[in-house]
Amino acid sequence: MEKKGNQARGGRHSGGEGGSGAKSNPRRGGKPKRPAKKHPRSLWPRIAWRLAVLVLVICLTPFLLMLVYSSSSVHPVSTLMLSRWVTGEPVKRDWVDFADISPFVYQSVVSSEDGQYCSHKGVDWEAVDLVVDNLLEGERPRGASTIAMQTVKNLFLWNSRSYVRKLLEVPLALVADRVWGKRRMMEIYLNIAEWGPGIFGIEAAAQHHYKRSAKKLTRRQAAMLTVTLPNPILRNPRKPNRGLLRLGRLVEKRAKQSGAYVKCLR
Repeated sequence: MEKKGNQARGGRHSGGEGGSGAKSNPRRGGKPKRPAKKHPRSLWPRIAWRLAVLVLVICLTPFLLMLVYSSSSVHPVSTLMLSRWVTGEPVKRDWVDFADISPFVYQSVVSSEDGQYCSHKGVDWEAVDLVVDNLLEGERPRGASTIAMQTVKNLFLWNSRSYVRKLLEVPLALVADRVWGKRRMMEIYLNIAEWGPGIFGIEAAAQHHYKRSAKKLTRRQAAMLTVTLPNPILRNPRKPNRGLLRLGRLVEKRAKQSGAYVKCLR
């Protein structure tokens, strides 16, 4: 009797252990353990890494595109052209090689937009210093954009005025001047600049305003087209007011005397 009692007690004890084991073993019908939740902080390194890669790609893209655009067979488009295409607005642009553009055009553009074009390396530091001095003295800042800075702005940046955009223009202009050289820079600029509402490039402008090719533009026509560049939406070279005519004659006079100022483009 004692042996049976011990066996019975032992069986109940073993059964208790077995039952307890069955509850903790998922193979015997017990509930599986839930995986431990990751602390929210553990996600931040992964997010920060992805953001860093994204920023790096955004920063490197313009410089990689510069290498692509260095080929004369590539015809870049501006951000303004892209935005018009996206919104369904008309875009008229006929690419033309530098050799097929009248010399009067780049003579006028250099004389009006960037007199030191052949001398600086993409940024006119004297003009930049003058702008900084004016800002420190509380005066209204004047533009110090070179053709290189305007070109990279049209290709890679936005149009609204801001100091952030100006700061970004400087390194981009320095690299672009180095990679492209003066002739390629001028070729790209003249082919992406806006010369009227939806009119991009000097060839489309010459055809639209004067019904002739860019190669056959006269000195007066080139000067009148040039003075529309600061505000091509409101300025019409075919219907100039008195002030626009005065500016056109001034640019034409300076273009005649450009000489060494355009030596890098000959």
